[in-house]
Amino acid sequence: MPSPSGPQHKDATVKVPWRTATGRKPRQSAQPQRAFSRGTVALAAVVLLALSACTAAPVPGPSAPASATATAAAATTFNFGVGSDPLGFDPALVEDTESYRVTRQVLEGLLTIDPVTGAPAPSLATSWQELDDGLAYTFELRPGVKFHDGTAFDAQAVCTNFERWYSMSAATRGDGSASMFKQVFRGFKDDAANSLYKGCTVDGPLKVTLGLNIRLTGFLQALTLPAFAIASPTALTTGTADVLDQTYATSKVSRYALHPVGTGPFTFTQAGAGTVTMNANAGYWGEKGQITTLNFKTFDQPATRLAALEDGSLDGFDPVTPSNLDKLIKSGKQVLQRDPFSVMYLGINQKVPVLADQKVREAIAAAIDKTTLVNNYFIAGTATTAQFIPPKLSGFNNKVPGILYDQAKAKTLLAESSYKGEELKFYYPTNSSRTYLPSPEKVYASIAAELTAVGFNIKPVPVPWSDGYVTAVTQDGDHALSLLGWNGSYADPDNFVGPLFGSPGAELGLDDPQLVSKITRARSMPNGPDRVAAYESISKQLAATVPAVPIAFPISAIALSDKVVSYPLSPVLNEVFNHVVLAPKTG
Repeated sequence: MPSPSGPQHKDATVKVPWRTATGRKPRQSAQPQRAFSRGTVALAAVVLLALSACTAAPVPGPSAPASATATAAAATTFNFGVGSDPLGFDPALVEDTESYRVTRQVLEGLLTIDPVTGAPAPSLATSWQELDDGLAYTFELRPGVKFHDGTAFDAQAVCTNFERWYSMSAATRGDGSASMFKQVFRGFKDDAANSLYKGCTVDGPLKVTLGLNIRLTGFLQALTLPAFAIASPTALTTGTADVLDQTYATSKVSRYALHPVGTGPFTFTQAGAGTVTMNANAGYWGEKGQITTLNFKTFDQPATRLAALEDGSLDGFDPVTPSNLDKLIKSGKQVLQRDPFSVMYLGINQKVPVLADQKVREAIAAAIDKTTLVNNYFIAGTATTAQFIPPKLSGFNNKVPGILYDQAKAKTLLAESSYKGEELKFYYPTNSSRTYLPSPEKVYASIAAELTAVGFNIKPVPVPWSDGYVTAVTQDGDHALSLLGWNGSYADPDNFVGPLFGSPGAELGLDDPQLVSKITRARSMPNGPDRVAAYESISKQLAATVPAVPIAFPISAIALSDKVVSYPLSPVLNEVFNHVVLAPKTG
């Protein structure tokens, strides 16, 4: 599940992003590395600095003054290529990477992510305090901040947003399974008995308290999600944000979702097929950066993204696919690699009766050659997996090997199961490259061939990403199998297992109260050995019951032109373009 495009890590091996103009091969590792390794940001700047003979100041934190490099006098347009159009611009109601890529530039939350440690850091809140053993948090807010429409940012604005999310009707949110509010807080106002959210209290013009019904260990980390960015209350009202009477791409959206208003470094200008345009916020409270006009341009085919970078139409693009990696190296373009913090998986919908049979699901898992998939269709260094929690997070269970590739075993399991040759509709996305799934058509073809070889009757159902693929496989429907992934967003194991398995959902057709209870208990436990053991137990149960088949922890990469001296690379895609440093213009 896409997700914004969104990391508790312990040890780490430093990975140095590379610049291929030297002719060196990309440095790869066989194991996933720490999502927020100290070297990821600092050494990226060192490598680019040494090879471009430019001077780059370190990127300051959110509360730091603008750097000298951010005072470029001339207007600067920056064009960045993406793999698909966004689905909308109200982060409370979308969860795809490309929508979040836009909203991260326009809206900000109370907290952001420290690019070095991965810990929550000040943004619209300057400080916070835990109260009542984690049942409440008080936040001191940043003074003097205004939304792009001139509305003052204050405590009431914060509460307006939280109460909007909590009170959102089913007509607006659907069943809520795709909403980050439900994934974090487990319920809305119309299901208050099951919601972890208690309320928002204005304690002063710039002081606010958020209350919880039970302790939520990853609460501060969750507040860094794009879904919890604070919108202008005025714009929410005038844009009738909860009335979905407009259309963008294939999505029903509100007028507000066509023009979001936040406090961020860029103001939203316009969006159309293939292009989203933003302009620098002249009144931004933080570092303004060098880019005055920012365009995100959609190129759904890897070859066209590469060609646009080479002819200068683009200044960078995301993602790099294995098919264009060698070409980028040969042409001397910069390629920066993110530490892996996502999981790509095969979804299995147990509402399809035959897939409720565990032996059928085990046969599916045994039929898939993950190693060949990873070697053929992912960037080198991507690791196969039998679990959903990455190795660097507590809860990864070294004692869980999962179901190994064994076609003979798959055939035996299938013969012993209730499967009698029923047609299984296998949905997969087309015309899109995702950071967790750079070549979806090829991955589908490989898995479908392996499943057919052991006796499954597979019917391909290709759905263009921009035509509502995510909706098709996450709502009630006839999908039996589907390809998706989850981009980790913050450093807590609940971020990986909670959204997928922590409540009943239409994607997997899973209704397991015992599993939900285990996840709910684990997410409220204080950090320590007991919580680690709880998530290890969850990982073991998921591997044994196979509600989905985790396949890989993909490595993703971006390509940049020589115009870029430094880029704020982030494993959770928290990449805000006022932190891009550009080479001085010549001539």
